[in-house]
Amino acid sequence: MNENGFEGTLVLEKLAEIGKVDIFFDAIDSDDFRKATSLMKRANVDSETIATVLKKMSEADQNP
Repeated sequence: MNENGFEGTLVLEKLAEIGKVDIFFDAIDSDDFRKATSLMKRANVDSETIATVLKKMSEADQNP
């Protein structure tokens, strides 16, 4: 996936299908990479997109 073309809405749509959007945002807010990864896997998000989301989470911590 080209990171410049990353569309986070697609991840949220998949999470919404399994009813886990709020829990996902809680995981992001608490920097729980393991929980965020687990939720995305349960929502059938592809591994490349998961890696991009985790990278963006990490970058957000470095650039408050």
